[in-house]
Amino acid sequence: MKDILNSRERLQKCLSGSKPDRPPVALWRHFPVDDQTPDGLASAVAAFQNTYTFDFIKVTPASSFAVKDWGCQDVWKGNPEGTREITHFPIQRADDWTALKPSAPTTGSLGGQIECLRLLVREFSPRIPVIQTIFSPLSQAKNLVGKQNLLYHLRAHPDELHTALRAITQTTIDFIQECKRTGIDGIFYAVQHANYGLLSADEFTIFGKGYDLQILAAVQDLWLNIGHIHGDRIMFDLVADYPLQIVNWHDQHTPPTLAEGLQKFNGAVCGGLRQWETLVLGDPAMVEAEALDAIRQTDGTRFILGTGCVVPVTAPAGNIAAARRAVNWS
Repeated sequence: MKDILNSRERLQKCLSGSKPDRPPVALWRHFPVDDQTPDGLASAVAAFQNTYTFDFIKVTPASSFAVKDWGCQDVWKGNPEGTREITHFPIQRADDWTALKPSAPTTGSLGGQIECLRLLVREFSPRIPVIQTIFSPLSQAKNLVGKQNLLYHLRAHPDELHTALRAITQTTIDFIQECKRTGIDGIFYAVQHANYGLLSADEFTIFGKGYDLQILAAVQDLWLNIGHIHGDRIMFDLVADYPLQIVNWHDQHTPPTLAEGLQKFNGAVCGGLRQWETLVLGDPAMVEAEALDAIRQTDGTRFILGTGCVVPVTAPAGNIAAARRAVNWS
């Protein structure tokens, strides 16, 4: 009979390459409106965790949290993923990039997120690991100028963009240092441009990977760092050598499969469940079947059950509960 482990022990065993008592499982979501104050977000995240008892807590603030202190503005308009719509991009001209200076990590929006982490770590640590979402510098730049405008500036004004990326990278590293002081266990590092539909491999290496590695160097003293590769047609091989413990991607929609990912990446893989087709539009039986198939693909080794991205706010509670139950039957 297997010993019953706590969440920290279960994840540590998973990362070591040994089979834990059951596969770890974690889902995460946005909390629109609640995410506008530190205590509002902390309370919403805590309630979600206390309802479903996942093996780690991924704190998901509004994606604009990292750039609000540079003038980004957004509004909640009901997107079912729970994301807010940016209404003002502070970068309007190429020269605006060069005016971007490192921002203080203990005040404003960043300081508010630090307070949110303090509240969650105080409540759940060390029983349940807590990790903070960190957007890559290129992802933050997108939120400062707009998706299509970023690609234009990247190709037409590379020097100005690099100036801003250096400031964003420094701010992010400074913010991470403050996050670590709260007692977090790792970061969830969101990479949105390792995608052949957006950039060439050379462009991603120059404008993305170089800055990513600087940031990841700052979290090597943490034990639970997850990399998220967003979208389809992903550059998995260019991210597979990132110094991370876990990698997460939309494995149900874009190569590689979970089994192939385990061959390419030395750490653990996280995924197996479709956000929309299964968690939103499916039923508990579909959720359980998909979860068990993912466990079979990986033999339950170096595997964490999750989705390819955030759980939509429209996902029925019964389907989320089914995902949590499914690992008990593996």
